[in-house]
Amino acid sequence: MTTYYGLYGQKVQYLASDPTDVQIGQVWYNSTSATLKVREVTTAGTWASGGNMGTARYGMGSGNSGTQTAALGFGGITAPASLAITEEYDGSAWTAGGNMGSARRFLMGCGTQTAGLGFGGYQPLFSATEEYDGTSWSGGGNLGTARRNAGGAGLQTAGLCFGGTPTTGVTEEYDGTSWTSGGTMGTARGALGGNGSQTAAIAFGSNAGGGAGTTETEEYDGTSWTAGGSLNTSRNASQGCGTQTASLAFGGTTAPGAKINATELYNGTSWTSNPNGLAIARQTLSGAGTQTAGLAFGGAVGAAPYAQAATEEFTGPGVGVTKTVTVS
Repeated sequence: MTTYYGLYGQKVQYLASDPTDVQIGQVWYNSTSATLKVREVTTAGTWASGGNMGTARYGMGSGNSGTQTAALGFGGITAPASLAITEEYDGSAWTAGGNMGSARRFLMGCGTQTAGLGFGGYQPLFSATEEYDGTSWSGGGNLGTARRNAGGAGLQTAGLCFGGTPTTGVTEEYDGTSWTSGGTMGTARGALGGNGSQTAAIAFGSNAGGGAGTTETEEYDGTSWTAGGSLNTSRNASQGCGTQTASLAFGGTTAPGAKINATELYNGTSWTSNPNGLAIARQTLSGAGTQTAGLAFGGAVGAAPYAQAATEEFTGPGVGVTKTVTVS
């Protein structure tokens, strides 16, 4: 009979706490919790519940270069009012940050929790940009083209805005002071998802009219946009996080009123459908983090109350996780 000792050349350790330098396939007994544990690798990505936002909302901006344990959400709408509220996530709970100078909805964002950037938005149509230092917001340079529901990527000192409504393919680049023109998108579009950096961004999905989504993907190299692999699920008003070569797309709507929870992973060439979707199907949500440690928060569902406070945390495939062994 094959034994653990025969496979790994060691016995099951008896420990008072979980080891810090744990290896895949390692088994140990935690005497404090009286549990047998094993280190495994995830084969598919999964979503788990995180802490709820203090204010339920949708159409907010986010620091999408932030992390799963240090995220930023700002603005948005809880009908009928646009919001200026900012919240910060620490991996467990949301706390209040400094209010934006202008309340707005359907705005764009990028950057991190301590160096965020919010730009554009609606009602009225905004070109204004604001910069966040982890405590308060201050004015930055205005967009050349006022818009809402665009894509955002990059950092506070190297930001990117692309597409948006009124429908446009205009791209603008931010240097920490002012916006300048970049390469025009191949397809003008609004209500798209996007993430990455100023010189390596990705844009996906959009509103094809009447609420229907698209599957188009484009990649930006700092100068021009080129076509990428198509999404498996058409969507608009979705969100994403990660990089151009390791991106995550989630949520949105694929037809009028049809909110989706579908999650996909991009490798720089093609999208793969993840078997596990968001627990709450929603659109106009926000995101941050990476492909293996993503974050989804806020958004709107199909019935009142539309605005959501829910946060979900994504653990991607290929990540080492510790599991408790149960015997029944």
